[in-house]
Amino acid sequence: MSIEKGKKYSGKKIVILGLAKSGAAVAKLVQRCGAEVIVNDKKSREESPEAAELEKLGITVICGEHPEDLINQTIDLVIKNPGIPYSILPVEKAISLGIPVVTEIEIAYELSDAPIIGITGSNGKTTTTTLVGEILHNGGLSPVVAGNIGTVLSEQAVSVKSDQILVAELSSFQLKGTRAFHPAIACLLNVYDAHLDYHKTKEDYIHSKMKLFANQCPEDVAVLNYDNNVCRMASRQIKSTLLWFSLGEPVEQGSYIDNGFVMWKRPEAGSLAERMAHTPLIEKIIAVDDIALPGSHNLENVLASVCIAKAAGVDAEKIAGILRTFTGVEHRLEFVTEVEGVKYYNDSKATNPEAATRALRAFSAPIVLIAGGLDRGIDFKELVPVFSERVKGIIVYGQTAEKLSARAREAGINNIKCVDTVTDAVAAAHLMAQAGDIVLLSPACASWDMYKSFEERGSMFKQSVHKLKTSR
Repeated sequence: MSIEKGKKYSGKKIVILGLAKSGAAVAKLVQRCGAEVIVNDKKSREESPEAAELEKLGITVICGEHPEDLINQTIDLVIKNPGIPYSILPVEKAISLGIPVVTEIEIAYELSDAPIIGITGSNGKTTTTTLVGEILHNGGLSPVVAGNIGTVLSEQAVSVKSDQILVAELSSFQLKGTRAFHPAIACLLNVYDAHLDYHKTKEDYIHSKMKLFANQCPEDVAVLNYDNNVCRMASRQIKSTLLWFSLGEPVEQGSYIDNGFVMWKRPEAGSLAERMAHTPLIEKIIAVDDIALPGSHNLENVLASVCIAKAAGVDAEKIAGILRTFTGVEHRLEFVTEVEGVKYYNDSKATNPEAATRALRAFSAPIVLIAGGLDRGIDFKELVPVFSERVKGIIVYGQTAEKLSARAREAGINNIKCVDTVTDAVAAAHLMAQAGDIVLLSPACASWDMYKSFEERGSMFKQSVHKLKTSR
C-alpha cells in the first residue's frame, strides 16, 4: 500500500458494522490510514473477542446493540460485514443520509498496489480461485489468494506488491457493497438461484454479481460461461474484452472442449490480442482424461481457469502441469476415506440445489445422500430427476428435512431417514450403504441453522467418518 493511497481515509470518520475477521482487519487498516474509527456489532461483548484488541489501539467498539445515534451526518463512510442485511437500521439510515455503504473489498481495491483478478459465481468460486492461484504460481507469477476463500482481502491488499497479483474469490454479498472496485480480470462462472433470502429478488442477486464488471474498460478482461443463459445475457453490459468458456461448443475466443482436449483460442483483435500476438491462435492445453480434478462441473472450473491464466500470460505447458496434479480443495467433492467398500465424500460447500446436482452427477455408483440445513424458502423440485437417477437412499436433517424427504418420495426413493445431526447421518448412512456405494454429504442448503459454517459441517462429517473407520 502506498502512503498516497492511504491518505484517502485520513481524517475521515468511519463506522465499521460487524466484527469477526474482516471487520477487525479493515478497522485496523483504515485507522492506520488516519481515520477515526467506530466499530459496532450487535453481538454481545462476550461473543466479540476482537473488541479488546481494537480498543487497545484506540478504536471505539460498541457491542450488544445498534445505537440510534450511531449513524449521523458527521459519518463519512460505513463499511459493513458482507453478511449484514441492508434492512438493519444503521444501514438504512446511512443510505437515507447519502453516506456510502461499502464492504471491505472496496477498501482492498482502493489501497492495493497490485492488479486484481476477481472470481464470482453461484458455484465453483473456491475451486476456481484456488486453481488459478496454483497455475499462476507455476507460471512464475506471484499470486496472493484471498477474499471469500477465507483470507481477508483488505488485509492482503496492504502488503501485496505492484508486481504481484491479488486473486480474489468474491461473493454477491461482497460485490453488492462496491462502488469503484475494478479488477483487471473478472470471471463470472455461473448464476443460479441462490441467496434469495438476502437479495430478495433474483434481479438484485444478478445485479450484485455484475458489479464485478461495472468499472472495467476495453483493456480489461471478462471471462464468462457461454453455457449459462444469465452469463450470455449479462455479457451485453460488459465493456471489457470477452473470453468465453464452454463445455458444449467451440467459442469465438476462450476455452472449450474438442475431441477430448481442452483447447484455447486467443482473440484476433483488440488489446489482449496485441499482448498475445507472439502465441499461436489455437492451442491444445491438455487431454480431458489427464485432468486430476473429478466431475464435469469441475471441468467448467478448469476451462474458466485456462481463460484467466492465459489472459494473465501463463503458457499452456505451465497450465497443464497444474491440471495434471490439482485434485481439489477441502469440502468440495473431497474424498474422505473408504470403509468396508463404501467411499465417503465431503461436499459440504454444496449450499444450493444446483451444487448438489453437480455433485450427484459426478458419480456413476449408487449414492446414499446426506442433505439438509437452513430453510431459505427453496422448494428443491429441481432435485427430483437427479434423485431418481442417482440416489438409492437419503439421510436428511435440519430445517429442510421434511422438504427434502418429500422430494425424495416424489423421486421414488423409499429408503429415507431423518436424523438430528451430521454425526447421526454418518451412522445412518453406514447402515444404509453397501460395498460399492458412495456416501455423499452434499447438503443443498446453507449450514447456519445448526453449524457456524459449511467448513464446520464438513469437518464434523469427516471426523465422524474417520471414527466409523477406526471403530470397525
